[in-house]
Amino acid sequence: MSQTLAKQALPEPALPNIVLSSLDLDRLDQLLSRLPATDPARLQLEQELDRGAVVEPAAMPANVVTMNSTVRLRLLKTGEEPCLTLVYPKDLDASGDKVSVLAPVGSALLGLSEGDQIHWPMPDGEIQPIQVLQLVYQPERSGQLHR
Repeated sequence: MSQTLAKQALPEPALPNIVLSSLDLDRLDQLLSRLPATDPARLQLEQELDRGAVVEPAAMPANVVTMNSTVRLRLLKTGEEPCLTLVYPKDLDASGDKVSVLAPVGSALLGLSEGDQIHWPMPDGEIQPIQVLQLVYQPERSGQLHR
């Protein structure tokens, strides 16, 4: 093998397929319409929404992260297993157990299924691989669509 081939960067891992609730999509579209068109959080979330398969809330698989879902993650580098609830920005608080859908990890979590892995950009620029271990709570599964 030549030196040139050996130094080529490895391809980015493929993004997992995602599933979105039509109700979440409607609410997120309203949220995005209030943000500047060039807002990086808006652009990132729009990219995620564009690649998702959309289903009605009643047809949402019980293992998919939707808005207001609580999910247990594994940080693959450290082994930590935090539980986070994916929320709209207005529901964010200082508890540390909620993440906004407009944060990079929030938009990345939306639509993932148990077992999926993604690469989470950390504030320091490092990339942290994470895995969705368990969907602790999902509004659609609990019949709470207006939460």
